[in-house]
Amino acid sequence: MTAAPVIDAAAKLQRAKERLYVLCQVGGWGTYLTSQLVFSRAFADKTVSPGRDPLTEAAIIVMVVLMGVVLTHYARPFMTRWGWQQLGWRALLPRVLLMSVVLSVLWSAVGYGYVYGVVCVAWTSKYSPWLVFLASCLYGGGMLFGWLCLYFFYHIFERLNRLQVDQLRLAASVKEAELRALKSQVNPHFLFNSLNSLRALIDEDAPRAREAVTRLANMLRYSLQSGQQETVSLDEEIRIVEDYLALEQIRHESRLRVRWEVAAEARLLNVPPMLLQTLVENAVKYGISTRREGGELVISARIDGAALNIRVSNPGDLGAPTSAAAARAGSSTGVGLRNASERLKLLFGDRATLSLLAEPAGCVTADVLIPLNPPAR
Repeated sequence: MTAAPVIDAAAKLQRAKERLYVLCQVGGWGTYLTSQLVFSRAFADKTVSPGRDPLTEAAIIVMVVLMGVVLTHYARPFMTRWGWQQLGWRALLPRVLLMSVVLSVLWSAVGYGYVYGVVCVAWTSKYSPWLVFLASCLYGGGMLFGWLCLYFFYHIFERLNRLQVDQLRLAASVKEAELRALKSQVNPHFLFNSLNSLRALIDEDAPRAREAVTRLANMLRYSLQSGQQETVSLDEEIRIVEDYLALEQIRHESRLRVRWEVAAEARLLNVPPMLLQTLVENAVKYGISTRREGGELVISARIDGAALNIRVSNPGDLGAPTSAAAARAGSSTGVGLRNASERLKLLFGDRATLSLLAEPAGCVTADVLIPLNPPAR
């Protein structure tokens, strides 16, 4: 479905390039023709061929300029076929010099041969024909060298632009691939922990186990749906976190206490899928499960200047583990938080941050800042 627009855009770009080429050819050679005609009329007595009929002189000038147009135009297919447009300046410069000499000699030979050999216009100059021919070749070589330099400068500039576009496309592809890989790592992470919670309930309390299955089904449905999206509303994240905490509270009972401090305007803002759930899961695992007395989770979200600030606090500290259980829990590789941090940077750039803070006293806080105006993609 996207092939036709891409092809159409490429065709439009090619037509625009052809129009630009025609415009430059007409403008450049037209300016040269006008200057030569003006020069021949202003200095009629001091030119190479003084005393020549003005109409004949004008006709010769027009013919010479048209030959220049034809030579430069039909040299392009050869240079394209030989791959000169893909060369660097070091390899290109000697080729341009040689092409300038060849075209200039051909230009002068055909011009002088036709005018003085075929049409038999009388030679009226006081200088030798060979000296004039040599001077004409040098003059023409300089002109054609300038034309070729401008021509290849445009193509080198276009090639650099195309390379930059390709690099941006590659970077975008890599970014999308990294984001998909990180999403695929998040889903099994929370699913494994949720299934552990459910397994503990099946034999103990069937009604609560059914409720847990419903909660887990909600989480799985959300995971499947949000996995196709780069961002979701914070309100959706909160609902799925409520399901997750309901599962965890069945297992931890009164050991897990939750306090919500979410501003109404913050609920409408977008966050990466499973971000809040990952933070809360991490807080439960390291702040509640490792403590016999449990503790309170504080989940807050508010707009702070030009960013959304999400904070999840749990009891604990960032120092050494206080018990063997805490040490075993701390042996995790931290995939969840690391993936959450990388997803934030992929989606929102360096302005998005995720950091762990030892505050307030006796607590560890996962602090997230998400810019309200994400970078253009």
